[in-house]
Amino acid sequence: MTKVYGTGVFDFRRHRVAEYQVEPGLEASPEKPLEQRPGSNLSSSITLLDIQRDRLTRIASENWSKTQDSASRPPFDPKLVKEIYETELLVTSGSKPVPLQRVMILEVSQYLENYLLPNFDSETSSFEHVMSMILMINEKFRENVAAWISFHDRKDLFQGFLKRVLLLKEEGRVMNIAEKTNYLLFMINSFQSLEDEMVRETVLKLVNLQLWCGLSFGRFQMELCLHPHLLKKWKRMVKKEAKEAARAGEPFNPSNMLEVRFLRTLIDEFLEILDSEVIVQKQPDQEETQLASANGGELEKLNDACVLYCERFMEFLIDLLSQLPTRRFLKPVFADVAVVAKCHLSALYTHARGRLFAQLVDLLQFYEGFEIDDHSGTQLTDDEFLIAHYSHLQAFQLLAFKQVPKLRDLALANIGAIDKRAELTKKLSLLSSEELEDLICTKLKLISKDDPWVRRPDFLFEVIVSFFEKRQSQKEAINALPLYPNEQIMWDESLVPSINYSGEGCLALPKLNLQFLTLHDYLLRNFHLFRLESTYEIREDIQEAVPHLLAYINNEGETAFRGWSRMAVPIKEFKITEVKQPNIGEVKPSAVTAEVTFSISSYKAHIRSEWNALKEHDVLFLLSIRPSFEPLSTEEAAQASVPVRLGLQYVRGCEIIEIRDEEGTLMNDFTGRIKRDEWKPPKGELRTVVVALDTAQYHMDVTAIAEKDAEDVYGTFNILIRRKPKENNFKAILESIRDLMNEYCIVPTWLHDIFLGYGNPSAAQWTNMPDILDIIDFKDTFIDASHLIDSFPGYQACFVKADGTNDPSPKPPFRIRLPASLQGSAQALPGNSKGTSKVDMDNGDMMSMPLKEEKIVVETYVPPYPGPYPQDQPKMNTVRFTPTQIGAIISGIQPGLTMVVGPPGTGKTDTAVQILNVLYHNCPSQRTLIITHSNQALNDLFEKIMQRDVPARYLLRLGQGEQELATDLDFSRQGRVNAMLVRRIELLTEVERLAKLLNQPEDVGYTCETAGYFWLHVYSRWEQFLAACEQNREKPNFVKDRFPFQEFFSGTPKPIFTGESFEADMRSAMGYFRHLKTMFQELEECRAFELLKSTADRANYLMTKQAKIVAMTCTHAALKRKDFLQLGFKYDNLLMEESAQILEIETFIPMLLQRQEDGYARLKRCILIGDHHQLPPVVKNMAFQKYSHMDQSLFTRFVRLGIPYIELNAQGRARPSIAKLYNWRYRDLGDLPSVQREEIFHKANAGFSYEYQLVDVPDYNGRGESAPSPWFYQNEGEAEYVVSVYIYMRLLGYPANKISILTTYNGQKLLIRDVINRRCTNGIGPPSKVTTVDKFQGQQNDYILLSLVRTRFVGHLRDVRRLVVAMSRARLGLYVFCRRSLFEQCYELQPTFQRLLQRPDQLALNMDETTPFTNRALGETGRIHFVSGIQEMDHIVNYMMNHIVNHMMYQAQAAAYSSYVQQTQASKMEALDKNGSIHPETSASMASDMPLENGERDVPVESGTIEEPSTATNMQEESEEKDATPENGAEEDSKMEE
Repeated sequence: MTKVYGTGVFDFRRHRVAEYQVEPGLEASPEKPLEQRPGSNLSSSITLLDIQRDRLTRIASENWSKTQDSASRPPFDPKLVKEIYETELLVTSGSKPVPLQRVMILEVSQYLENYLLPNFDSETSSFEHVMSMILMINEKFRENVAAWISFHDRKDLFQGFLKRVLLLKEEGRVMNIAEKTNYLLFMINSFQSLEDEMVRETVLKLVNLQLWCGLSFGRFQMELCLHPHLLKKWKRMVKKEAKEAARAGEPFNPSNMLEVRFLRTLIDEFLEILDSEVIVQKQPDQEETQLASANGGELEKLNDACVLYCERFMEFLIDLLSQLPTRRFLKPVFADVAVVAKCHLSALYTHARGRLFAQLVDLLQFYEGFEIDDHSGTQLTDDEFLIAHYSHLQAFQLLAFKQVPKLRDLALANIGAIDKRAELTKKLSLLSSEELEDLICTKLKLISKDDPWVRRPDFLFEVIVSFFEKRQSQKEAINALPLYPNEQIMWDESLVPSINYSGEGCLALPKLNLQFLTLHDYLLRNFHLFRLESTYEIREDIQEAVPHLLAYINNEGETAFRGWSRMAVPIKEFKITEVKQPNIGEVKPSAVTAEVTFSISSYKAHIRSEWNALKEHDVLFLLSIRPSFEPLSTEEAAQASVPVRLGLQYVRGCEIIEIRDEEGTLMNDFTGRIKRDEWKPPKGELRTVVVALDTAQYHMDVTAIAEKDAEDVYGTFNILIRRKPKENNFKAILESIRDLMNEYCIVPTWLHDIFLGYGNPSAAQWTNMPDILDIIDFKDTFIDASHLIDSFPGYQACFVKADGTNDPSPKPPFRIRLPASLQGSAQALPGNSKGTSKVDMDNGDMMSMPLKEEKIVVETYVPPYPGPYPQDQPKMNTVRFTPTQIGAIISGIQPGLTMVVGPPGTGKTDTAVQILNVLYHNCPSQRTLIITHSNQALNDLFEKIMQRDVPARYLLRLGQGEQELATDLDFSRQGRVNAMLVRRIELLTEVERLAKLLNQPEDVGYTCETAGYFWLHVYSRWEQFLAACEQNREKPNFVKDRFPFQEFFSGTPKPIFTGESFEADMRSAMGYFRHLKTMFQELEECRAFELLKSTADRANYLMTKQAKIVAMTCTHAALKRKDFLQLGFKYDNLLMEESAQILEIETFIPMLLQRQEDGYARLKRCILIGDHHQLPPVVKNMAFQKYSHMDQSLFTRFVRLGIPYIELNAQGRARPSIAKLYNWRYRDLGDLPSVQREEIFHKANAGFSYEYQLVDVPDYNGRGESAPSPWFYQNEGEAEYVVSVYIYMRLLGYPANKISILTTYNGQKLLIRDVINRRCTNGIGPPSKVTTVDKFQGQQNDYILLSLVRTRFVGHLRDVRRLVVAMSRARLGLYVFCRRSLFEQCYELQPTFQRLLQRPDQLALNMDETTPFTNRALGETGRIHFVSGIQEMDHIVNYMMNHIVNHMMYQAQAAAYSSYVQQTQASKMEALDKNGSIHPETSASMASDMPLENGERDVPVESGTIEEPSTATNMQEESEEKDATPENGAEEDSKMEE
């Protein structure tokens, strides 16, 4: 049966891997031994030799390394653990909590897996042992590799370990601040792993109802009054705890329970550190200040380690409040202590170096007051939130009126006058400190009287004002936020970190984890992250473009530019032309328009054309550059910030409305104002761009000018910057998110809870949905009856005819009535029942399989005769789907959520296409939207749909990649409109012919409307024919004689009727009439195109009404959402390919491209197809990727949540032996029969002894990897070796288009291309592709040469997903070039590299084979020649090259000599014929054509030109190679492969 995974315990693996900068030029010399004093930190540029010589490495090899025999290892020594911790891991000073390099070496050596964990005992293990385990787990999280995997087989041990961790602070050992930070980070990581059942069961006990035992009495009473439904649960819990205490013979004191005191103790500890330890020296009074100033001393000194601890604690609290399971009972405890108020009043909050802490506190305050019902999880609307606020204030006013006479003015004031902070503070200032304390602690019960902070009036004011002041709603906050980044955000490292984020600190960023509070919370987090990710990319573009301008201050004291930049141009004039009045209820202007004039005179033609290509909706940036009068010195520039170095003052974004040339003529207009035949090339060199400024930013700037006397930003702009169009679509996506925030988002009810991460994971599966399809017409899904039987193992197929009788010889198509077991359990979906693992049994697979063979009723039927013409015949499926694929098809055509995990080569696209095909035929009135990540995947999917039985007129492809479709038909909107108009003319011509044959006026074919009237006449004749047939069924010739349209079909390829059988002829007649009916139906569909006159209206009608299957990329969907809503675009089904490569928000937006109907979502099906074991979405900034988990796709999150999915389990891409390099990553991945059957997979690779091999590459010219610039890793030895092997393959005759060279870094990619350009001349040519593993995802080739580059640290290949992609690109041959000693030790990569290293690590060649064809079977190595290294491979290639050149020279000489002989004989014959003797001139001519004595010849030969062997096949391959063109230059990766 099909295994539907996710319903049980999910064996989760974290995938993201950290990669950190290596500073070039700091390598330790091999001759100098590394200093090995305990506790020393290794340089960030340490070599592999340094690591091998290090003290920790020696200790690891002696005590726990796997390379050593376990019998020879010394027994476990607790003193060694303590000594390592105290000398290597414990930090006693400085700001960093761990010595990062020492921890990295220990973690890589598997200190946790091989030494700490096997020898851990929850009762006897030392404090140092527990802390060492905590540090190792934290390091795994920092590097984003599987952290809990070591505990999964020993869950009891994990429970003991976690309990020991929770009690660690009570053991009497006083932790220093670094240990407290590490301890806190472990708790953060634990609460971020709630998808792991083992972790979840333990840590959620810390945030349950028992927490309320620690509340103050007043707060406890207030919470139970607000939530009376919890009273019974509370009493039941207390009773249970009391019984357990009595049974244990202990007094019952709820406040002493670990679950009650743990978090409260942590909070108290944090507040103590914040108040007393962060500031080393307190702020002195005025006299001390003057004295300190006179002495040049500093007033305050921050303890950096304490600051980091406080920042981490804010992160911890934010994580707890931003997830509903941890928020529900914690929030009252949090409010009872008034954490936010105390943080606001702390010295760190207002300190210049406390900016990050302040941002985190503000984020914490936002989540504390989030608009949600904490106990039901219901999102509060703006009105509900406002009503709750007003009710609080009214109750306060009533209390003040009755009990506080001094607040009579406050009690009688209108609410609008007292819900602002300033007014409320002013009213409350009438009270004394004692009265204020009594009001807050006794009457309002906001905090406890026992809190030591209640003696501070400022604290009391902060508590009561923050409780009653009106907060800005989420909608107001998002609408007031500028969409374009400004200079303040761009260079704020706490919001937009540099790319060298190491993962050691926290950031003021939201996280995308498993669960979200509400849809608004989901959108808000994604909005901020997407905006900041775009800000990072914009910042990089600005930093790239501005330095080229060479700004300076001229003699007039103004900014001038002596350089030029392709993407930036000086502004000639800037002026604001219009500021429109604000909309009702808003303060910002409704629109702000400006004109920008610039010159393109200094650019060459191709750059001018780029500036001239600017069009409406493109985003530009206005910069104000003001460099320092004197250039900064080298030292000053190194210490200065980027804006200071660039002289950058302000950055503002804008959107183009229109662009005009020097004569004022409109350019690039697509609105129809300029007709196509009136278009003229732009004149002059000046361009004027009318732009729309960001109204929110404009309002903020103008307010700052008015209130703070700030500089007028808009009078200083002097630079205009553009960006590449493909990277400049962020504004449209941000607008789409903001629009969703302002709408009442309707996610289908069946998907809502699952989307937020709550409820039953199986709730959205089709078996739990209403209105499922009981009977499914599978059309051409099954090739034959045996295919159907094989597709439902465990079921007995009963084939019946339409009348209910058995069918002894069934043929497709089939209709199937789904049995009750299938409908009742998704686990029973058809699939491969072999090899069910223990995990699958635990998940319930065996329980769900039928106990005995259940019958499945299959109805066979004869499809109607489609028609007489070839175009009438349906296109049939030829793919023999596996049982698992059939299960995915069944799930996909049923309503609800379907998730299909498709490992490499398992036919994801074929499965998706068949789902669409069957869905179209079973639900013809429904419309389906197809979304993919890339244009290539979308085109692959679309091309296969065109080969199925779906009419082309119902297919539509939107976006820019349509022109790349490999088809003669145009499936763009304009192309489909044109096709419909052409089809209309063709059909009307046919109607005229039919009318003429039926003796009707031919003008019935004038329009589609008249043709519709004529159809009534045609149909009446058909009805008369049917009535006559009913009375003459016994006459075989009746149909042939009386068919009314026989003459119209006289031109069919076959005779219309035979006259032998009434039934056969009647079936043909029905088919002919069906052809007519389809013809008139198409004309009716063309009628709208006849009535609509404009091209835009026709295209919009086609998209919104005509097309049944609409395809686009996720980017196009986000960009055009507003247009889709305005046009009334509707769809019922959503199919998303490559969904594991699409960002969360780019997956969510396509679900909401239509407006709800009567308050309900129309979406019925959501089909997600992807592979979370391959690479995730591209996120360029590593901080957003690692800290905020922005690279997590919705598909991956659903898998983490345990939502059921179907995993395809048979691959047809690679040799089975190559597939074993990565199929361990999947549960049950086997091979398709085609892989085992086809001959190509059983033949060896000519010239190679093995079909896959790891080749160990030593240092080349004394060096391994190098980094000319940060993260730009290169390895010259591997580059030369890979190119030599490529040349070797080409010389053997392998086609270039069958070979691809991959690497894991951009720097290596560019180096390999340089080597190819240098060496692959003389007809060798470049390979099909030279690119990175990340860019090659989704593609394949027959032969892959892979360079792994690194020789010091494994790097980002430690991300197992990248390894899976790298290993799964090859079909027939894979050769991996790397440093063996480094990669064989990597724990995460063991399954692959252990298999690779079962073969020799020297390249094994078969030198006896000199052509690309061999009869040698796979597994036969032949006579092996081991290549010793790079130099020998180079010699082999040079030898082969010379041999081929000499062979060609010999062939040329032989050809010349043969020509000479032929000419000589011809001349002799001619001379004899004339004179009977040879003429002297003829003899001289012969002599001159003879080869010279030294072997040279007069015949010109192109030396060095290499040709393929002269077989027909090789000539064809050579032709293919000539057609293949190399990639132009160094392609720009959309992602830095880090």
